[in-house]
Amino acid sequence: MRYLPLTPADRAQMLGVIGAPDVDALFEDVPAAARKADLFDLPLHAGELEVERELSALAAMNRPAGAGPFFCGAGAYRHHVPATVDHIIQRSEFLTSYTPYQPEIAQGTLQVLFEFQTQVARLTGLDVANASMYDGSTACAEAVMMAQRVTRRDKAILSGGLHPHYAAATQTIAHAEGMEIIRQAAAIDAEAAVIDLIDDETACVVVQTPNVFGVATDVSRIAEAAHAKGALLVVVTTEAVSYGLLKSPGAMGADIAVAEGQSIGNSLNFGGPYVGLFAVREKLVRSMPGRLCGETVDAEGRRGYVLTLSTREQHIRREKATSNICTNSGLCALAFSIHMSLLGGTGLKQLAALNHARARALKAAVEAAGLQVLTPRFFNEIAVRTPVPAAALVDDLLADGIVAGVPFSRLDPAAGMDDVLLLAATETTTPEDIAALKAALERRLAR
Repeated sequence: MRYLPLTPADRAQMLGVIGAPDVDALFEDVPAAARKADLFDLPLHAGELEVERELSALAAMNRPAGAGPFFCGAGAYRHHVPATVDHIIQRSEFLTSYTPYQPEIAQGTLQVLFEFQTQVARLTGLDVANASMYDGSTACAEAVMMAQRVTRRDKAILSGGLHPHYAAATQTIAHAEGMEIIRQAAAIDAEAAVIDLIDDETACVVVQTPNVFGVATDVSRIAEAAHAKGALLVVVTTEAVSYGLLKSPGAMGADIAVAEGQSIGNSLNFGGPYVGLFAVREKLVRSMPGRLCGETVDAEGRRGYVLTLSTREQHIRREKATSNICTNSGLCALAFSIHMSLLGGTGLKQLAALNHARARALKAAVEAAGLQVLTPRFFNEIAVRTPVPAAALVDDLLADGIVAGVPFSRLDPAAGMDDVLLLAATETTTPEDIAALKAALERRLAR
């Protein structure tokens, strides 16, 4: 698509049609103090070669995750994405078919979303999944607002193990709906502490497993306590690969399961775009946000796919809508679905077992280096206590070319956990990476 700037004659014609004397008149409602009279301090236009050279220099300032030992997790995980995924998502029937309003010309997109929903429902152990959300954090917020619609109650309880970014997103969005959000203080292994806060006014309880500290918890007892008070249980998962090894949310009594699907088929991508997973029990399907793709047959009896349930404000009257989700992260959902199809059930279990084995090796190494591991039960991520502020230790280890995890203070500065470091290991973590981290920790801590 070519970009042709407007000529002065074009501008004059447009202003004449709308009845404005000049361009400045279009901005008369903006206070003069907020307007900038001169140009911003940005580079002027340049040729393609010069722009490419400049952007390449800027890109070179970044350190790719695969450039050396890398132990970051905390909601975004480095996994191997097969080359097949990128090859298939570029097929025209998938890549160019975006919004499936006309099923007769969007069968590729609709089929993928149908398969995606099936995979998510099986992974989460629940009956129905929607056609994806923006990401895990906004899916969590949507789950809380869905619980408000279902129970007609206005209070939600967030556990201390919920990722701080998920909690903040939920507080921001749910506040606009008039909900009371009770957020427990950050706690490494206290998901069950939410039980003491559940009362007859509670719409839902939100817990995470594995939680932000990596602790895996069987939340069945929490589900029983919530249901006894008429509340819903929302289970959050930020590491989708864990579904291959741990008990599913549905098997533990969850009414709603939300997750970040980035771990399957999607690379880190500087933090996005990602893909939110959202699944519910069948009785709640009509209160579910987003949209639902279904299978049918056409006039000739051939299998086809359609939008079965579309309760977004784009489709129905705004006051009747269940959400204002305006996209379904279609390409990310496609990548997720392709990778899941390549793995299959057996492959996912093997991948999950490999992740756990690498995390066990990581735990043994950091303990041998003298750090205290705080996570009693884990999948592929652990929290450790550092003798110096975790952020300073991470900065120090960068000198050895090691990205040594995420300081919890970066996620929640007010938690008072400046000495807590989150480390993750996946199938991309090699024994040599772990040995390098151990050696570097021993050198630093021996000073």
